[in-house]
Amino acid sequence: MHVTHQHGTNEFDPERHRRRSIRLRGYDYSAAGGYFVTVVAFRRECLFGEIVDGEMRLNALGRIVREEWFRSAQIRKEIRVEEDEFIVMPNHIHGIIWICDVGADGVRPDSGKQIIKPTGFNTRGASLAPLQRPPKSLGSFIAGFKASVTSRAGRELNTANIWQRNYYEHIIRVQKDYERIA
Repeated sequence: MHVTHQHGTNEFDPERHRRRSIRLRGYDYSAAGGYFVTVVAFRRECLFGEIVDGEMRLNALGRIVREEWFRSAQIRKEIRVEEDEFIVMPNHIHGIIWICDVGADGVRPDSGKQIIKPTGFNTRGASLAPLQRPPKSLGSFIAGFKASVTSRAGRELNTANIWQRNYYEHIIRVQKDYERIA
């Protein structure tokens, strides 16, 4: 059954709104490893500050973005982020996220950056539906981070529409890859 819509409605129409995952098919994004991500501001607008004399000057929203990135990692035991592996730019952010194995006691071992070897390929062929977000995964972290920034910016700055839908990621596979990105 095809539903017709009036122009300007927000109803989902699978014929018009073909949402496809841009993630690597068959990869488990909750697997231990390093991930380089880029998250872009809504309409690529320069919402987070400006570059002055070659230096990024964060505005109030940019400071919220930076604070929430590190706060989001603090509340998730399986995630580690480093100060020198994150940057806020005028209209996007770049960061490296480390997903660590968490022990049975719920404590993450401080294993440094030896998690280069990705372990997330599903060799059995089974995977979640492309638009599902497993808990303790890269997608779950990004969704929580974006939501916390949006919520806080709404409360403190009366600002909405901060993020573009989705994010870009690159699985860090080898040490040389990490060194190039970092």
